[in-house]
Amino acid sequence: MNSEVEPSSIATSPSPATDALRRFGSDLQIGGRRLFVRGAKGPTRADRQEELYQPGLLLIHGFPTSSHDWLGIWAKLAAKYSLLAPDLLGLGLSEKPHPHQYSISEQAQLLDVLLALSGRHRWHILAHDLGDSVAQELLARQLENRLSVEIVSVCFLNGGLFPESHRPLALQRLLASPIGPALVPLLKRRSFQRGMNKICRLPWPVGEMDIAWQLLEQDQGKRVLPSLLGYIAERARHRERWLRAMGEGAVAMRLVNGLADPISGRHMAERYMQLIAKPDVQGLEGVGHYPQLESPDAVVSAALELFAKNDPA
Repeated sequence: MNSEVEPSSIATSPSPATDALRRFGSDLQIGGRRLFVRGAKGPTRADRQEELYQPGLLLIHGFPTSSHDWLGIWAKLAAKYSLLAPDLLGLGLSEKPHPHQYSISEQAQLLDVLLALSGRHRWHILAHDLGDSVAQELLARQLENRLSVEIVSVCFLNGGLFPESHRPLALQRLLASPIGPALVPLLKRRSFQRGMNKICRLPWPVGEMDIAWQLLEQDQGKRVLPSLLGYIAERARHRERWLRAMGEGAVAMRLVNGLADPISGRHMAERYMQLIAKPDVQGLEGVGHYPQLESPDAVVSAALELFAKNDPA
């Protein structure tokens, strides 16, 4: 594989609201799709082969946001690791094909190709929300010997790790239903913020809500939301397979959970402790669904501690 991932020459429609964000990454042609990917080269080593042997860090964001969620903790993570943070297909600045049947399997396949192209074989993962499900699929593929790289450890943030403990908002359930496409035009900036305020307990950094909305609207992104939300049903179909991968794979895991999250908070952490042998859980009191935005220092500390314990000597 190539040692570097090359930017794609594919042009995208300009958007004054989001053009400034493109300076943080590049459009890459991955598996026949255009993904926007942020990257950072971590600490360098004299021996290039030794450097590539060190794990990189893959950041997988959630629904309905983007890799921009990681910007507030980016510098601290990049001081320790080489980073890759793609916008998942259908979100952020990545391609948003429509009509299209989105799936967690496709998202995982695209990330597997991306990681293989990087030239780096070993990876830590920090995942959130939908990204948790993509990480679970990657773990399952690794257990099945179908992954191009090696996952060393995974730090999960709030997300629907177990479908029986996932409590989506009413709006999410409606958008995922057969009437979802008809509801898309009714989704406005105000209703988006109301939904976010329900699931977050601490305020986001100034301006982040506006950026999240602008990225959601980019390239008519609202129209793909019903199809993207098919991941809710996928979680139920893959539950046993993903649970087996979490239990049988030799991968270190930690859950950092905003306990005040009504979607996947304290109740999800409790279910994790019931199902996972020797569970490693760090609960954040008073923090909601987006701990990387609500309590960034706690997330960085917990994630880096896990990764450091599992780095090669």
